[in-house]
Amino acid sequence: MEPSTPGVLAKRELHFVLSALMLGMLLAALDSTIVSTALPTIVGDLHGANHLSWVVVAYLLASTVSTPLWGKLGDLHGRKVYFIWAIIIFLVGSMTCGFAQNMPELILFRALQGLGGGGLMVGAQAVIADVVPPRERGRYSGLFGAVFGAATVLGPLLGGFIVEYWSWRWIFFVNVPFGIVALGVTAAALPNAGVRKQHVIDYAGIVTLTIAASSFILFTSLGGSSQAWGSVKSIALLVAGVVFTIVFILIERRSSEPVLPPSLFANRVFSSASAIGFVVGFAMFGAMTFLPLYFQDVHGASPTNSGLRLLPMMVGLFSASIIVGQLVVRGWKYRPFPIAGTAIMTIGIGLLGTIGVTTSTVVTAAYMLILGVGIGLVMQILITAVQNAVNPADVGAATAGSNFFRSIGGSFGTAVFGAIFSNELPRQLAAGLKSSHYQGALPPASQWTPSTLRTLPVQGLNVIVHAISSSISHIYLLAIPVGIVALLLSLTLPEVKLRASLHPVADEIPLSNADPIV
Repeated sequence: MEPSTPGVLAKRELHFVLSALMLGMLLAALDSTIVSTALPTIVGDLHGANHLSWVVVAYLLASTVSTPLWGKLGDLHGRKVYFIWAIIIFLVGSMTCGFAQNMPELILFRALQGLGGGGLMVGAQAVIADVVPPRERGRYSGLFGAVFGAATVLGPLLGGFIVEYWSWRWIFFVNVPFGIVALGVTAAALPNAGVRKQHVIDYAGIVTLTIAASSFILFTSLGGSSQAWGSVKSIALLVAGVVFTIVFILIERRSSEPVLPPSLFANRVFSSASAIGFVVGFAMFGAMTFLPLYFQDVHGASPTNSGLRLLPMMVGLFSASIIVGQLVVRGWKYRPFPIAGTAIMTIGIGLLGTIGVTTSTVVTAAYMLILGVGIGLVMQILITAVQNAVNPADVGAATAGSNFFRSIGGSFGTAVFGAIFSNELPRQLAAGLKSSHYQGALPPASQWTPSTLRTLPVQGLNVIVHAISSSISHIYLLAIPVGIVALLLSLTLPEVKLRASLHPVADEIPLSNADPIV
């Protein structure tokens, strides 16, 4: 099987390719964050507070289940055509989201967006592995981390600004001009694939993986909110997830072109990095979802201002990612960074568990900065480690697999923490009403928006904001054990010498076993 992009590109060509890839990644990353500050307004307008987390989960779920397919197709047939198709699908999803008239429609179209977003993220990371040797890849992975960090800064800011001065629908329409530019640059910049060969697509593996992942996400999303954890429907979803996971494993063992080759899991770097990515994604996406809600509903910040208040976390992520990339290029070992990152991330999560109604903006900013630094030390370096440790012919599948586990962890985290919030909020609200002896009527939670809350009597407003604040801090406290698990898993990551060439040579570490050097 030929690699998608043979040989090393000239510096000028490489920079042109990088611009196309970073623009595509910017699209996907931007849309995963631009919605966050708009969520309170969206659910108030479409009357769907009970499905708040689904607007995020639908995107994450679709991108999650599609990443292995995008990665494998790129390995088999070349990445350019699939990267272009990913942009097109993403743009169609963006347009339809902007025209959604109710929550079910919005959730469905967000899933379509996620399908394209999964191809954008995997395609960008895999193409870099085709044209830049692992030893030099740290500098560019740092740039990709910076793009992701910039998107997480621009997303909430842009989302808040659009919601405050225009309409939440434009947070989706704004993708169109970016997408058109990305489409043009990609078509012109990305190299074409080499000679195509006939391959067998693992349709059975794709279907069973999709059903398994979807079943688990639905179980965590609906359990404890729309249906009881022990209900027949919840148990059926859990059983379906387990059964189809087993079927998927059996299919992959017999498939001639498995979408996730079983040999990858025998690779210690891939297995360890995937486990770390799952847990970090669980904590990261679960934590980030509720910060805009805290700023807007508890502190009364405008959507734009709540986006600005996320800036410290994004600065930490941005800076740490760039620094790690540069240090690895200069010969530093990569293993210490995920260890330090997961430890710092856990500290940041624990500190956010102490926030309340009276917590100052400066203190909250310091806590978010710590969390951002921790995440930035982990995210991009894991991709570099995985790509270095696998055979070049499997880079797409390995990159997609690593993203798959991080994304499914994020889906689980958002769904689980969303379910916890939905269950904790009524309890905190009831306790607040009892202790305050407030007798006035309160609007149902499905109608809470930053503007409607500020029209309530002071005593009623205090009951609600204390209930929201306590519920959110409760989520962060429950996330601390998740961070500790991530730290323990990071200790299992082997250190494998980074290759100086695109293809392994005799004097380099055998890729079949990815034997660690420490």
